[in-house]
Amino acid sequence: MSAIIIKADDKSNKILKELAKRLGADVVNINDDQYEDILLGSLIDSEKTGKDVSRDEIFKKLKSK
Repeated sequence: MSAIIIKADDKSNKILKELAKRLGADVVNINDDQYEDILLGSLIDSEKTGKDVSRDEIFKKLKSK
């Protein structure tokens, strides 16, 4: 299964939603907060290194800013 997110104006969203339903796809509406959560999660996933960082190193970085 895969998914796409299309952010458009209300009129375009209505047309795209109807087309997707006619093609047999499930359509899920999300609000702006949910959209931002998805983008943040995607950004976090793309920046993962798999390396561990000590608590001291984190606090040093936070204090320097």
